[in-house]
Amino acid sequence: MTTWVFEGTVLPAGDTARLEFGRSGAADVLPGRFGVPGLVDSHCHLTVGTDDLGPRLFGSDFAAERLEELAAAGVSAVRDVGGDRTVTLKLAGIQDDSRPVVLAAGRFLAPPGRYFPRMHEPVQPEDLLAAVGAELDDGATWVKLIGDFPAVGPDGPIRDSPMEQTYQTALVEAVVQLAHSRGARVAAHTNTEIVSDLIRVGVDSIEHGTSITEQDLETLGARVGAWTPTLCASVGPRPDATPEQDKRRQARSEYLSSMLQLADRYGVRVLTGSDVVGTVAGEIDLLVKHGLTVDQALVAASTGAQDFLGLSGDGNLVTYDADPREHPEVLATPAAVVLQHRRIR
Repeated sequence: MTTWVFEGTVLPAGDTARLEFGRSGAADVLPGRFGVPGLVDSHCHLTVGTDDLGPRLFGSDFAAERLEELAAAGVSAVRDVGGDRTVTLKLAGIQDDSRPVVLAAGRFLAPPGRYFPRMHEPVQPEDLLAAVGAELDDGATWVKLIGDFPAVGPDGPIRDSPMEQTYQTALVEAVVQLAHSRGARVAAHTNTEIVSDLIRVGVDSIEHGTSITEQDLETLGARVGAWTPTLCASVGPRPDATPEQDKRRQARSEYLSSMLQLADRYGVRVLTGSDVVGTVAGEIDLLVKHGLTVDQALVAASTGAQDFLGLSGDGNLVTYDADPREHPEVLATPAAVVLQHRRIR
């Protein structure tokens, strides 16, 4: 067995260090002079993909391929925020040093007609608390709540249908209380003004949050909550977009930029998430383009996320030939990846 040695600058802190990985054997120096103690994909769907009919759930083989891709990109941990619970909760319950650590929320929780039909089994409001309890019983450490969504037909979201609240605020508060009493936390998908009520009743992590306000950030930051803006999904270009859609996307981008520049002031943990369409490296690039410093974006993708999720970067390292603070584009092409003391790239 080889002992891998890194000698260089460890980001985001910027300290010069010599780090050793492996258990024994002759020492070999890792390529790359700049390193990050593992990237974190905080909004990932390991079992979600698309086909000609749109988004759908896939199985364990698909998830294994995704984890392999993520590991090669330097991702040491993922928070799966919705998918095939029979796959993701199993992955979260098994320690495997050859792949990223998995934290899982299990299933998507949404009522009938308010989420992609091939992505979830609908949960009526009167059954929601029991459904949450079942997720927690099976090992979920996060609960994924669809907080608002447009009306959905057999083929997916109905065009021009307004986004509406899925579950009443008092019920969401009961979900939060149940999850917290069991040592779990709640992540909520939201793109409307309902985000304010979700934050008020204690949701721990806002996903997307395209309508989040400065007051919301202040409230969320007061309890060190998190926001995963998933810019790759929220403002990423669409090849088939109409001029009107492009105009709305640009307005959304400008608004999110103004909010992201306030997040650090209020103590909100901004996290990076690939969703289904992006990458952690791409999300870091978008965060910088939306007003974060490169250092802030790197924290969001590494040590900040690890701290918020209760993880450690020990034994993990992704290295780069150039300094990502000056050349963020190198984040897409790691020189080496060490996962749980094992070099995998």
